[in-house]
Amino acid sequence: MTNLSLTSAESASLDVDAVVIGVVSDDSGPVLAPGAAGVDQAFQGRLIDALSGLGAAGKAGEVTKVPTLGNLAAPLVVAVGLGESYDGEALRRAAGAALRSLAGSGSVAVLLPAATPDEVAAVATGALLGNYAYLNYRTGDGHKRPVEEITVVSEAVATGDARAALERAQTLADAVTLVRDLVNTPPSDLNPEALADAARQVGEESGLSVEVLDEKELVESGFGGIVGVGQGSVNPPRLVRLAYEHPEAAKTVAFVGKGITFDSGGLSLKPADSMDWMKSDMGGAAAVLGALKAIAALGPKVKAVGYLAIAENMPSGTAQRPSDVLTIYGGKTVEVLNTDAEGRLVMADAIVRAGEDEPDLIVDVATLTGAQLVALGTRTAGVMANDDDVREKVVDAAGRAGESAWPMPLPDDMRKNLDSAVADIANISGERWGGMLTAGIFLKEFVPEGVRWAHLDIAGPSFNQGQPYGYTPKGGTGAAVRTLVQVAEDVAAGAL
Repeated sequence: MTNLSLTSAESASLDVDAVVIGVVSDDSGPVLAPGAAGVDQAFQGRLIDALSGLGAAGKAGEVTKVPTLGNLAAPLVVAVGLGESYDGEALRRAAGAALRSLAGSGSVAVLLPAATPDEVAAVATGALLGNYAYLNYRTGDGHKRPVEEITVVSEAVATGDARAALERAQTLADAVTLVRDLVNTPPSDLNPEALADAARQVGEESGLSVEVLDEKELVESGFGGIVGVGQGSVNPPRLVRLAYEHPEAAKTVAFVGKGITFDSGGLSLKPADSMDWMKSDMGGAAAVLGALKAIAALGPKVKAVGYLAIAENMPSGTAQRPSDVLTIYGGKTVEVLNTDAEGRLVMADAIVRAGEDEPDLIVDVATLTGAQLVALGTRTAGVMANDDDVREKVVDAAGRAGESAWPMPLPDDMRKNLDSAVADIANISGERWGGMLTAGIFLKEFVPEGVRWAHLDIAGPSFNQGQPYGYTPKGGTGAAVRTLVQVAEDVAAGAL
């Protein structure tokens, strides 16, 4: 585990392997960001000349390395671009990019702008998230390990708020790291039982109450969606309930996460090139687990309940068939026209069950549709809701947490496309268009009457198939954890 600390020590005296500074892009050329003055002084005021000579322009995410040649105790200066201006997210991304470039180092001091507790939190969070590496299955010594010690340099070090900001950053990064590790785990080692066991362990260690329903209990209790999706696999399904409750809690928020540990598409089999990253189809459930872990550590005055709807979607002689009818928990029936639209089936069960906790708000999060990627790309989650105010406030919460989200509608006229000839509703539309919205409309049908609800489709943001960027690695990203934590805090504060 990386050791994170805060100091106000002079940059010249920092005994580390590298120091990180920021560079801002300006019309007249690159400019050093606050925090770099001591390093520039050690270079006799010529650091910008050295960086410019190496092509540094201060563009966001740009990384330039300069040897100190004895001017500092540290042998290396790493300058990272902040763009033309910077906010908390720019600082997070810059810190992450710098730490990624320093993998294999023992210790790093980060001298990015950190004059306020919010800036301290941003720099520390970005550095920790950018320092992530998944090495569980790597052998030999040829793979660079994360930086062992990260020191954030700030003049605000003496304030309690700065210390609290650092602790918050560590808590959030730990939660995101948990989710990334789970999403990156091969499905052969993370079947539904294993994910439920991991949730139980995390829950108990975090002081959460934990309840796990196995396949027999799911059948007995009438969770037809989870049972139907999981019946084609030799690895039976699970439903996990986690709960945190502050003694002064006045409101309850329920989180529901999709936990398909591997999605082959079932009998409606996916093409091979759409299947190789389907170990990530449990990213929503993992995000709920990570969020509950962080919430328990941060202690907001709220009751937060999390549901992980877990199954493996496989084709076999026992798998559900297109045209089968399932009875969802609570009694509503669904005609399954496509077994690859399975996430909404397990989520329907869990949403109905979450309503029994009488929450003030339900937020579900799922890697639900390929249509989300078509509409919003790989980095922006779609947010839908049964209440316009809730939708806007969840999008705002995501933005404040540093995650990209965009509000999407749930048009009433599209509901008819889910009509079934034999059941209460079909699991897919007869039309090609608006698949992300149709999935949201389906889930809305299972939200208890009078309960505010929001749906986050994170199909793209949960798994980065491209190159790393900012603090985001290749593979599992931990998407939605920070948003869910912010939502819980907003509910506790009466803002949502």
